Amino acid sequence: MLFDAKTYASRRAELREKVGSGLIILLGNNNAPCNYPANGYTFRQDSSFLYFTGQDRDSLALVIDADSGSEWLLGDDIDIEDIIWTGFVPSVADLAAECGIALSAPFGKLSDMVSEALKAGRKIHFLPPYRHDHMILLSDMMGIHPLKTRDAASVELIKAVVSMRSIKSNAEIAEIERAMAIGYQMHTAPKYRSTA
Repeated sequence: MLFDAKTYASRRAELREKVGSGLIILLGNNNAPCNYPANGYTFRQDSSFLYFTGQDRDSLALVIDADSGSEWLLGDDIDIEDIIWTGFVPSVADLAAECGIALSAPFGKLSDMVSEALKAGRKIHFLPPYRHDHMILLSDMMGIHPLKTRDAASVELIKAVVSMRSIKSNAEIAEIERAMAIGYQMHTAPKYRSTA
């Protein structure tokens, strides 16, 4: 993680306050296969999910209950068949604790949480999906056509996330400047010359 757990916890608390009520869902990205599941493109985490959790692992979701204040990190732990390919991967509970989230559960709980919230007439907040696997997931959970998921995204959540991510903290500025310095060194380094 780029920052400490307090930074991510503070961001989530501010988000909860700005949205006000309802269930907030932020989906982390999944691996995207090139031509078969084990041959994936280079993984890139969703930027908003990363901003509020700091976790760069695939197939996770963050759920924040804006009314009760409870926060969940959802995802499936790696099993023995996956460990052969990935090596050691921390449990979802460990990842949650690392970023200051008290509760964790398997990814399947997300559907149950959404179903309960819809039955209770609660608002479900999510950002406009840009990946088709997220469109299908939201479609299945919300009972709407996949192509309508972008229209169903929460304006309150969009505004809250934009207002927060538009203003950089001193720690964020320091990291941006560090990255710029590395970029400068890369672009001004002498070109590699073969001695052959």
